[in-house]
Amino acid sequence: MKRRKFINALSLTSAGVFLSQNLFAKKELQKDENLFDLKDEVKPIVISTWNHGLEANRVAWKVMQKGGSSLDAVEQGVRQTEADPNNRSVGLGGLPDRDGNVTLDACIMNSKSQCGSVAYLQEIEHPISVARKVMENTPHVMLAGKGAQEFALSQGFEKKNLLTPEAKAEWLQWKRDQMKKPRINSENHDTIGMLAIDKDGNISGACTTSGWAYKLPGRVGDSPIIGAGLFVDGDIGAACATGMGEAVIRIAGSHTVVELMRQGHSPEEACRLAVERVRKKHSDLKDLQVGFIALNRAGKVGGYSLYGGFNYALKDAENDELVDTKYDLDW
Repeated sequence: MKRRKFINALSLTSAGVFLSQNLFAKKELQKDENLFDLKDEVKPIVISTWNHGLEANRVAWKVMQKGGSSLDAVEQGVRQTEADPNNRSVGLGGLPDRDGNVTLDACIMNSKSQCGSVAYLQEIEHPISVARKVMENTPHVMLAGKGAQEFALSQGFEKKNLLTPEAKAEWLQWKRDQMKKPRINSENHDTIGMLAIDKDGNISGACTTSGWAYKLPGRVGDSPIIGAGLFVDGDIGAACATGMGEAVIRIAGSHTVVELMRQGHSPEEACRLAVERVRKKHSDLKDLQVGFIALNRAGKVGGYSLYGGFNYALKDAENDELVDTKYDLDW
């Protein structure tokens, strides 16, 4: 009898725990579903990394003013930077790998979790547009290397020499300087990531880069990896990253930021907590710059970086400005 009473008591306790867990789960689900009160109309907004984001934002803004979607806007916005021969870490004019080859990474994503990506793409000026073609015209998410280039050519893209004379000269000087490791900050690692909300409340993001200057051939950073360099959840918001891609990949950085916003953190606080996670995962922080920007579905934005010097461009109906983010460490 004692054994039977014990089993019955244990069963009741287990049932109580199970019921409590389910009630808690339902409560959390309800919290997620009502995370942002959207009684007011969502206003269109664009944010992007670094000062070259100012001009990229203006291009994206014009697209949305003409009725284009946030997806159209982020694609066209970052194309502006990809085509700039004076930018050393994105597209045309980007610094090459150790062997002198310019290799490009990019990804794009919308509110419906549809996404496309290319990695280690060569001789194609606009990898972001190839990434969108991967999303829309294939059953895949990512294509890489020779396969990505062949796909791009099949879609009507043309080959182009992306190593400008200026970038080549810098690469040759680097070789003469005994291959000195370049500093990881805006001077070398200014990936452009862009996030936007259109008039219909749809969120999209894009990220594109030529990556770490003088990297080992074959290296791929965080920029083309969904969840690392970029992540969009139409119910919550979006985030993108810049800086040392390896550090971002290790914590699934952009996905981490979005999940922190899901928990109720503001975009800036979510970015700060992601940076804190990077700090905890690395014993050596020397030159390990990482920065995040984010927006939530209510149109609130924010950013944060490990070291100072990171900023993001913001464009909406009232603002067209560069915002310096808060940070943890001084150089």
